[in-house]
Amino acid sequence: MLRAVGDELAGRLRGVYRDLHAHPELSFAEQRTAGIVASWLRDLGFEVLEGIGMTGVAGVLRTGDGPVVLLRADMDALPVQEATGLAYASQADGLMHACGHDMHVTCLLGAASELAACRGHWSGTVVTVFQPAEETAEGAAAMVADRLFERVPQPDVVLGQHVAPIPAGTIGLRAGPAFAATDALRITLYGAGGHGSRPETTVDPVVMAAATVMRLQGIVAREVSATDMAVITIGALRAGTKSNIIPDEAELLLSVRTSDTVVRATVLKAIERIVRAEAQASGATREPLVEPTESAPAVVNDAAAVDRTRGALAGVVGPARVIDPGPVTGSEDVGVLAAAAGAPLVFWLLGGADPAAFGAAAGTADIARIVAGLPSNHSPLYAPAEDPTIRIGVDALSAAAREWLAGRPAH
Repeated sequence: MLRAVGDELAGRLRGVYRDLHAHPELSFAEQRTAGIVASWLRDLGFEVLEGIGMTGVAGVLRTGDGPVVLLRADMDALPVQEATGLAYASQADGLMHACGHDMHVTCLLGAASELAACRGHWSGTVVTVFQPAEETAEGAAAMVADRLFERVPQPDVVLGQHVAPIPAGTIGLRAGPAFAATDALRITLYGAGGHGSRPETTVDPVVMAAATVMRLQGIVAREVSATDMAVITIGALRAGTKSNIIPDEAELLLSVRTSDTVVRATVLKAIERIVRAEAQASGATREPLVEPTESAPAVVNDAAAVDRTRGALAGVVGPARVIDPGPVTGSEDVGVLAAAAGAPLVFWLLGGADPAAFGAAAGTADIARIVAGLPSNHSPLYAPAEDPTIRIGVDALSAAAREWLAGRPAH
């Protein structure tokens, strides 16, 4: 039988969560987090492998013949200055677990504890993967390149979850394309600098960059069908040092999200076309430089695997609380692990918002309206509710894993 999260374990996990939240680490620098994970898994009797893909950790627990189930959590934080005011807020200046990866690690440690405690009721192998560098879309590929699937058994399914500002006690599960593909680009525009009082002697890259930013907005509005999904965000525009100096160059940092491969190719091609055209129109001194910096494919959940897992998740929160959240425009690199293993993927949203905020909600439209007003992932104000999010996150992973593992008869 599946063990509900007891108060003793819940208390320990709350302490781990607060500790991880207070000590965030950037991508590929998660040494402290990895050490906590490795120690916890060893205490449970897992075989532990460290340093996979630089800072990744894998744990293997074998209980006999049966399927292999991989459970994945990511570990890295973001360069965000926390503004939550929590008693356990980040102690690292300019760093924050603003995306909830501390919650993911905590829940997977709890699920590993529960599965180890009830190992007499299942047969097979549990593989826990604590992945670095999800925020740069590099960590999953780094672990695969570092022979992850030569070091651990090949999984029959890959399972995971991502906390989100939907009501705690709700799970968002969707078959097919579930999370968007991500592409990040660095664009450098080249001008000719000079004195701010004599712009006629220069080629101003700031004006060039401003025109490019505005023109890029037309791609989604005029080159992508209204029935398709695409998002283009310019997250940074960097140029110049002083008000009266026209600089030589400007830099744009772009984030692109799409869910369809054809749309993805169309958008990336349009970005390159517009950037080069604006540079030419501005009289740029040289061709702009367009550099891809991050990339991960869309997360596509296997339909049959979703159907099989749905009942287990419904057993945790109730059938009415397992909802289809629609296509998520956020991105994840967990699909890289599933593709490399040749295994079906089931990846869901874990509700993390305080249920009290939804007390007056009447239906999905009201819930969506309330969610839109809450701090989102990557916000300096983002903070999942510890309870019941931790307990439900542990139970969801445990129940999903048990659905795929072979049962053992009671003695």
